[in-house]
Amino acid sequence: MTTKLSDYVADFLAGQGLKHAFVISGGASIHLLHSLSAHPDIAHVCPHHEQAGAMSADAYARVTGNLGCAIGTSGPGATNMITGIAGAWFDSVPCLYISGQVTTFRMKGDTGVRQLGFQETEFIPMVEPITKYSVQIKVSSDIRYELEKAVHIAKSGRPGPVVVDIPDDLQREMIDVSSLSGYTPEESVLAAPAPQDEELERAIEMLRGAKRPVLMLGWGVRLAGAQTSALELIDRLGFPVLTSWAARDLLDGNQDRFVGTLGTHGTRAGNFAMQNSDLVLCIGSRLSTRETGSPMESWAREAKTIVVDVDAAELRKFPRFGKPLDLSILSDAKTFIDALLPRLANFESCDLSKWSQRIDGWKSSYPICTDEARAEETVNPYAFVEHLSAALPEGEQVFIDTGCAIAWMMQGFQVSKGQRLYHDFNNTAMGWALPAAIGGCFALDEKPVTCVSGDGSLMMNLQELATIKRHRLPVRLYVLNNGGYSMVQQTQEQWLGGEHVGTSYEGGLAFPEFDKIAEAFGIAYISIATNAEVEAGLRQAAEHPGAVLVDVRIPADRRVIPQSKFGYPIEDAEPLLPRDEFLDNMIVQPMPKSLEPLS
Repeated sequence: MTTKLSDYVADFLAGQGLKHAFVISGGASIHLLHSLSAHPDIAHVCPHHEQAGAMSADAYARVTGNLGCAIGTSGPGATNMITGIAGAWFDSVPCLYISGQVTTFRMKGDTGVRQLGFQETEFIPMVEPITKYSVQIKVSSDIRYELEKAVHIAKSGRPGPVVVDIPDDLQREMIDVSSLSGYTPEESVLAAPAPQDEELERAIEMLRGAKRPVLMLGWGVRLAGAQTSALELIDRLGFPVLTSWAARDLLDGNQDRFVGTLGTHGTRAGNFAMQNSDLVLCIGSRLSTRETGSPMESWAREAKTIVVDVDAAELRKFPRFGKPLDLSILSDAKTFIDALLPRLANFESCDLSKWSQRIDGWKSSYPICTDEARAEETVNPYAFVEHLSAALPEGEQVFIDTGCAIAWMMQGFQVSKGQRLYHDFNNTAMGWALPAAIGGCFALDEKPVTCVSGDGSLMMNLQELATIKRHRLPVRLYVLNNGGYSMVQQTQEQWLGGEHVGTSYEGGLAFPEFDKIAEAFGIAYISIATNAEVEAGLRQAAEHPGAVLVDVRIPADRRVIPQSKFGYPIEDAEPLLPRDEFLDNMIVQPMPKSLEPLS
């Protein structure tokens, strides 16, 4: 059977279970787009920027647990996707990015010129550092092999994005499908690495002797499909539990053993528990410097450490950066936990009652949202997040942008009823949340989703409000509008004398009136300007059947509290001070290294 190569690509994508692909047209992508538009089992979604398309595909994969796909044309169309590709790379999200390319007979080859064909750009060398596999199709007969290989690599081991670059003339070729060679994975890469018996026995011995243990869970738990196993492990061990941002929605906020998040923008209870622990069992978290603070050797300062990761390079980094691990185990989260659980049938830990009481005391002494925050007249961000937590329904999917928006949400949002929180946790690109909410909404068959973005982040992909309007997507967009880049302002206050250059109106920024923006895009608008208006505003947004932009007016001086000064250890978190006193003391005052002596 013969078919057009672009038709074969569309059929392949549908065969991967994809219901949507995010595509921007262009001279080198129109054949792919037209083939998708003619396919009965997959729909094309047209964003207004390739960066947004790449981010939508990323979120689509996160929500479905399958593959995401975005397609761009050659040259600027391809390069515009790079930021979205990087987000999928750093967060280990399996995405297939397809770039169109100029015809093979217009490629510059080894001529030495910068460009021969119109919009010719050597895309593959650009994305090699941020993809698991990237390839340009040289002959049409390679298409099946390369697509199958790319998808297998994207989903296997530690997942991640892949890129396939397809020249325009090859997209148009007729191919004999029956003659195409497929890809057979190497046996060595089919199975996840498993922990050794001696590693498991040593881990149990260390767990049994701990008096102040913590269990740290990361995004790798979800990537491995180990959510249920992890909850069983929590019950079996009885240890206090910390999570990375990416794993924050693994546990409900009211789960007895959940302590909080940790790191430079974590909770005090979470950081105090980590820094005063005598044993850390970390599963599926790469423990970035945002979580460990700097230098890395200051993290878990006197604890024995057991770290489980599917990526050997992540395990090797700790000695290099001054923090040798006591036990490193190369395994994916589910394989490790499922191997450990049977050995814990008769497990008995030390008496952890005093340790648990100490942690409960920290949680009580250092609440995320204080009574003073709730009593403010203007909108306090922590009070808003507290109300948002209570208002969102069971199973709500929440897409969050970077800056203060993600920090406030990760500190204060109380997950419940199967809710999910999404963010490009390691790339943290401004503008990710709106296109991600679009991708998530399509992945959920166009059910309502929540998007939380700062005003600065929203401006990076503001054009995608048109995509929401075009498809009548029920996206509830909460804009935390404080007139600038407040997280960067906080850094400027800590290091540069509080000059808000490039981060405020006075420093050079300008923002539109969001009521007029909503009107221009034909989207409903709600304004919230005081704490007293929050509940009614949230209720009104929830009752609106379509897209709505909720303008949450937050004073420009609100900051993330606590927050460690950049480049400082996490135990040097900002002291909890009344707002006025905090504003008068922007330079971080170190807190004691420990609230009680280590023994």
